[in-house]
Amino acid sequence: MSAASRKRGGASGNGGDQKPARLAALIVAAHGRHYVIELQDEARTRLHGFPRGKKSDCAVGDHVMVEMTAADQCVIVEVRERRNLLHRSDQFKSKLLAANIDQVAIVLATEPGFSEDLLGRALVAAEALGIRPLVLLNKVDLTARLAEAQGRLDLYRELGYDTLALSVHGDPDGARALLQPQLAGKATILIGQSGMGKSSLLNLLIPGVEAQTREISAKLDSGKHTTTFTRLYHLPAEWGQGGALIDSPGFQEFGLHHLSEGMLERAFPEFRPRLTACRFYNCHHLNEPGCGVLEAVQTGQISPRRHQLYAQLVHEASQQKPW
Repeated sequence: MSAASRKRGGASGNGGDQKPARLAALIVAAHGRHYVIELQDEARTRLHGFPRGKKSDCAVGDHVMVEMTAADQCVIVEVRERRNLLHRSDQFKSKLLAANIDQVAIVLATEPGFSEDLLGRALVAAEALGIRPLVLLNKVDLTARLAEAQGRLDLYRELGYDTLALSVHGDPDGARALLQPQLAGKATILIGQSGMGKSSLLNLLIPGVEAQTREISAKLDSGKHTTTFTRLYHLPAEWGQGGALIDSPGFQEFGLHHLSEGMLERAFPEFRPRLTACRFYNCHHLNEPGCGVLEAVQTGQISPRRHQLYAQLVHEASQQKPW
């Protein structure tokens, strides 16, 4: 028997009880309990992957250990320690988006109009994990609603969030030049509503993205449902710094039921300096007397729009959760 066969746990003589070798890998796509696994070899060999047991708690971006079960299949036997895990949740279920990310790129557009509620929730999710958010306003070549869109983002610029204006179709070279230094060397997840231009952004930045998508779709056997799973693309080698873009399905809602009230209040950067100014140590910042946050809302130092979002998120977090 060859050394390679013995390493993979082949049985011969008294070596039949030898355990299969565990291989380091990266999850690059997820669709239900079916994953595309990329081995950490020079060829970045891709396999079909499945979790061991019924529970599936892996995410794209997870570093895992796998054991081979067939020439192109493996079982996930261990999820390595994560730096972070981005997910969204409602009252009934939790949806894992990506693990071990460096920044969240929130893709908006001048047309169709973007949801400020979703933007605010994505910023809160990033803040709660200590991950850098990056706001991308796409389609600035469509000028009919450009001033309106930029005006809606003024609040977030004032809060210190990086906001880039670009046009993937109108000025692709300019968009690429603007984005490359922001993305190179980082693992970035793209999130946003459908129609904001995430697919066009991927086509601009990732060579052969359509072929890669078809390969991943074939591995997942997802057929036409190519927009319903999360997937990771390595940034171009010529950028020289590594990094990846993670594409997530477009969605209209971003539930944060998993965040506690304490996590929420600290996820609003404009609240933080005022949390110690409250009269009561257990202040909820909703209607209590002597609240430093409410006083800042009344004096115009905190936007009522932001406080309304906070109040809604606190309400959602208080709902009973079965998961």
